[in-house]
Amino acid sequence: MSVCFEVRPPHTGDAIPERDARRVGMARKLTAARLRYCGLEALVDDATLIVSELVTNAIQHSDGDQITMTMTVRGGYLRLAVHGETPGQPVVRNAPDDAECGRGLFLVDCLAAAHGGTWGTEHNGATTWCTLAVDGRA
Repeated sequence: MSVCFEVRPPHTGDAIPERDARRVGMARKLTAARLRYCGLEALVDDATLIVSELVTNAIQHSDGDQITMTMTVRGGYLRLAVHGETPGQPVVRNAPDDAECGRGLFLVDCLAAAHGGTWGTEHNGATTWCTLAVDGRA
């Protein structure tokens, strides 16, 4: 499954526009529906959280006007990928306990590891992806 949607790149320091914030919810709903359709109900909660984090990061950090989310199941793994149009290497940060943001990739890393998967980037960082084992390998 692949879905592509337009976004308005935020200006430095701006909040994500409301229309684009709704795209995150749309991506979560599509992910949940597709996983249920594929009989992968056990992955819905964690996969939708991962998608939420990856899509939000792409919207916040992309200079482009388009985000593409793909979901595939192959070789015993669910692969979630989000492509923005701006390359760069995202990094896991150690956010302070009272911080309201900065934990997204930390969560992705933890959830992927808990499901016997991993995460990374490609296309010079313009695509961030995550894998989760679908057959109980974790």
